[in-house]
Amino acid sequence: MERAATAPIDAETKALSRAVSGGYPLRETYAALDLGTNNCRLLVARRAGRGFRVIDAFSRIVRLGEGIGQSGRLSQAAMDRTLAALAVCADKMARRNVTQSRAVATEACRRAENCEEFLERVRVETGIPIETIASNEEARLVVVGCEPLLDRGTPFAVVLDIGGGSTELVWLSVPRDPQQAPQVLDFVSLPYGVVTLSDGYDGRAVTEQIYGTMVADVRSALAPFEQAHAIARRIEAGEVQMLGSSGTVTTLAAIHLELPRYNRVAVDGSSLSFAEVEAVSRGLLAMGYAARVAHPCIGAERADLVLAGCAILEAICTLWPVGRVRVADRGLREGILQGLLAGS
Repeated sequence: MERAATAPIDAETKALSRAVSGGYPLRETYAALDLGTNNCRLLVARRAGRGFRVIDAFSRIVRLGEGIGQSGRLSQAAMDRTLAALAVCADKMARRNVTQSRAVATEACRRAENCEEFLERVRVETGIPIETIASNEEARLVVVGCEPLLDRGTPFAVVLDIGGGSTELVWLSVPRDPQQAPQVLDFVSLPYGVVTLSDGYDGRAVTEQIYGTMVADVRSALAPFEQAHAIARRIEAGEVQMLGSSGTVTTLAAIHLELPRYNRVAVDGSSLSFAEVEAVSRGLLAMGYAARVAHPCIGAERADLVLAGCAILEAICTLWPVGRVRVADRGLREGILQGLLAGS
């Protein structure tokens, strides 16, 4: 039995809703689900003015893509963990009477040989139909979700999303007029995320040498994108801003702010200088695995992954020395919600 509404309600259902509620239609409720390589995340929202108001949320680290670099397949343990998280999402969507939703999967499912088999099992067991989206659609949704944090006075932007299985970078033209949407000039999806990069090394015992190798690997992968667009030249002219939407960037911001525990309100929209990024990253490298586990903004689930994220971010910052990165605790799910609102 399906446990969550997954499509727009039809005319007959809307008519019944109006009858039951005395002639007034029941409010639409929207859900956006992002099944990534590392996390399963859900937002449930209702329209509020020109935007939306979140009424429920869920996030759980599932490590769906664990070991996929070696096997090319989703492991049984990873699928079981993920199904347990998706069952929670289905229950939340049902309780909130979701009327429209979109659920997407990203890099782990793009790479896995057994992805379709897994997603069919998800549909049967939870009632949630999940689509595997291409990397360009993932990048587009991240930009839509982060757009409110862009500085309209700076004509270009690098938007980065360090995920579990890949890193998406978008090169944007940003018009001054806030009524005009930013234009995606190009994007690149690197095969390096915090899970896939950590899989190639021992995330629990990262030495200075290993960390330097990770940075060099990512910089090398980025070089063709820089050659194609001469972003560094735009940076020298002061024409580029940088916006980071990822757990790595938000975690570093929380640590820099010395928060006793993670606080989205304090982190979202804040900014980090590149010197602060380097200081926090090097501090994490020096403190060792046990200390990272004990840190309230990292914990056991991220302690072996955070340095891979730091290495990816350092590669980006050293190649493109903008000097400061705006921090976004928003992205793909918010982009999905905006699309649902626009289409309803």
